[in-house]
Amino acid sequence: MTVPTEQQAEVVIAGAGPTGLTLAYELALAGVDCLVLEKLERRVEQVKGGGLQPRTAELLELRGLLEPLRRRALPGGGVAGHFAALPVPLDCTPWQTRHPFPIAIPQGEIEDVLEERAGAAGARVLRGAAVREVEPDGDGVTVTTDGPRVRARWLVACDGAHSTVRKLLGLPFPGRPGTHRAVLADIRLSAVSPLVPRRMGHISTLTRRAGGHWSMLVPLGGDRYRITFGRADRTGADQDTPVTHEEIATALRAVYGDGTTLGAVDNASRFGDATRQLEHYRVGRVLFAGDAAHIHPPLGGQGVNLGIQDAFNLGWKLAATVRNRAPGGLLDTYHTERHPAAAQVLHHTSAQRALAEPEPGGDLAALRDLFIELLRLPDANRRIAGLMSGLSLRYEPPGEPSGSSGHGAHPLVGRRVPDADLLTGTGPTRLSTLFHSGHALLLDLTGTVPTGLRLPPRVDLVRATRTDDGPGVLAAPDAAALLIRPDGHVCWATDTPETDGGTVLAAIARHLTTAD
Repeated sequence: MTVPTEQQAEVVIAGAGPTGLTLAYELALAGVDCLVLEKLERRVEQVKGGGLQPRTAELLELRGLLEPLRRRALPGGGVAGHFAALPVPLDCTPWQTRHPFPIAIPQGEIEDVLEERAGAAGARVLRGAAVREVEPDGDGVTVTTDGPRVRARWLVACDGAHSTVRKLLGLPFPGRPGTHRAVLADIRLSAVSPLVPRRMGHISTLTRRAGGHWSMLVPLGGDRYRITFGRADRTGADQDTPVTHEEIATALRAVYGDGTTLGAVDNASRFGDATRQLEHYRVGRVLFAGDAAHIHPPLGGQGVNLGIQDAFNLGWKLAATVRNRAPGGLLDTYHTERHPAAAQVLHHTSAQRALAEPEPGGDLAALRDLFIELLRLPDANRRIAGLMSGLSLRYEPPGEPSGSSGHGAHPLVGRRVPDADLLTGTGPTRLSTLFHSGHALLLDLTGTVPTGLRLPPRVDLVRATRTDDGPGVLAAPDAAALLIRPDGHVCWATDTPETDGGTVLAAIARHLTTAD
């Protein structure tokens, strides 16, 4: 019997989906040696998870990753988001973003770009390495795979809704089982009826119900379509049952008429609408992110985005921990910030689950009508748009004072910073370009930070003034200086024109990293 070889890494990541690859890039950018283990020999080329919400787009732009993804986007951009497929476009413009519309892009393309960039930054991806055993201890974790055994200081499980790591550790995954069953498939049509949409549009224009089925048919260019469908009576085959050509053809005929002919099925899978969430995102030296930590009904394009945002929150904190530079309790804030964020998504996707009922009648039909009226009110639309896009997320500030006055956290603390136009000593720039290194940023807007102040590693000082173009800096004209985390959220701010260096360094040490 051959004994598997052992590899070493500072962090091992289970799963090479969007969450795991984003985390790998963040860690590699910070100089952390990380190894991604993926059970599949090659990527599944399916359109599933094919949408980047505005906040995710902002985060990717912070690292210079958005443009290569945009080049792979599906045709027909500029389509507003939705809530429960109701016929009211969501308006994200009040949230001061350069990316007010979701970006339609196949998940495989997202993974391809992320894997390329993570590898260029130094991360390693090992395919065909299914996790078989996980043995955590006080100093790290030993992971046994189909190939090598890996010893690491930390393990992050990004291995999906059926997480092997979660099951091996015997962790409960409380929540509600699914009641709806549906199919997602990438198909080619050899003939189309007038009922088949010819171009991308708001989801309410792409959804139909007929013949005992509901369906959403999204044109991908040429004869290619993505279809999502199910039976109105909620019945369907078990998730592990292969999807057949005839099953898809039957749904197409029922909803789009006999003039619609299925030419080919590129790939297909089944999914449900279960809602579950881990109670703790960290168990000793093992952390959880993405679908390994939470699952929800696939409504409104939330899943991929929630996982990528988990990775951006966790990456810099785990890197600081690995380098022994993390302030006390920093890594635990990953759970305290991201668990409520996911719980909120689980909550509103559950509401959408009810409103998107394929055959609404009686009281539910009345509720849908009322909700449609509410969504047409600007304030209500702004609120829901903020939820669905992720732009309204604010991480609750810690209990200790973080404003220069000592009277509690500054109102900007925990909020995202829009991609403002700035004027620096070297010329005009955008805020997002200042984060490409993955560093935190001390943004001095009024000359408040003393000259000659020595900052810890991975914290950059930029002195700048605002311009009148583009989004403002959180519409906060009185802010003198902002300390912004690598994930683009403010962790300290002051309105005081003159701030002593000790106050600034204390804020950095409390929220970001310890000094040499």
